[in-house]
Amino acid sequence: MREKHSTTTKAEASPEAKESPGSLVENSSSPKKHQGNAGNRDALLALIANEKVMSLIQAWEENEKTKVENKTEKKMSSILSWENSKKAALEAELRKIQEKLEEKKAECGEKMKNKIAMIHKEAEERRAMAEARRKVELLKVDDRASEYRSSGHLPKKRFGCCSS
Repeated sequence: MREKHSTTTKAEASPEAKESPGSLVENSSSPKKHQGNAGNRDALLALIANEKVMSLIQAWEENEKTKVENKTEKKMSSILSWENSKKAALEAELRKIQEKLEEKKAECGEKMKNKIAMIHKEAEERRAMAEARRKVELLKVDDRASEYRSSGHLPKKRFGCCSS
């Protein structure tokens, strides 16, 4: 708030204004002086009325400025509140999205682990089948070798296109 400033007027500075209104009446021994004092009195009253009006205008001005300041402060507070609520809402939304991403990441990680386990299982099955086929082939070779040994004949060469 502003401080009210007291202003000095012409009435306070003039010697006629320093005389009290009562002294004007007492010193009115001559009619000529009485008429001069009445003019000064009217001027003094006009100055006082003018000062009163100026004081009221200044008070009104300060009051209006205070109203504007208060209104602006209230608006700024409202804007700050709005900003904070919007920020909080966006931060909450961001946390939700991050949680969903974490869940999806965990879910995808689990799926990948399951796929890796299935691939490993299938690889083990294929290795077992290859090992079984190898054993069967080795048994066949052993059987033929024993046949050739018992008969005394040499194994026949087969053509590459007909061999199985």
